[in-house]
Amino acid sequence: MRRKAVWILALTLALALTCGGLAAAATADEAKAMVQKAIAMAKEKGLEETYKAIRDKNGPFFKGDLYIFVNDMDTNVTLVHPERPQMEGKDMSGMKDVKGKLFFLEFTRVAKEKGSGWVEYYWPKPGQKEPVLKSTYVERVPGTKVYFGCGFYK
Repeated sequence: MRRKAVWILALTLALALTCGGLAAAATADEAKAMVQKAIAMAKEKGLEETYKAIRDKNGPFFKGDLYIFVNDMDTNVTLVHPERPQMEGKDMSGMKDVKGKLFFLEFTRVAKEKGSGWVEYYWPKPGQKEPVLKSTYVERVPGTKVYFGCGFYK
């Protein structure tokens, strides 16, 4: 009986670890898809209407740890950040993670030079203080000077 309980516990743990790995890959896909969905809305309904939807924590651009943020590529000012609205209107050029990476400047570089891509840095999960590794997908909104971003925690 005891062996059976140990076997079930080991199998449950292995399954949980396997599903956790799959969830991380799915979360990266979800982050990218969320950005692309926001860009599609911006093309269809305009930036201001999209900003309203992004700010809505019950809307389509806020799901668990995933949320869209918006930055201006010319000024590095955060235009929309539903998780931390106090960042809106602020120049993020000097924002460093705990390792000294100027990650907002990196977001801008990727959006300007490549149009889209991933940036890794350290950032606290919502409701927490300790920064953890985060990977964020950024993509320039065509015909504008802004990019949308969404990241997931690793």
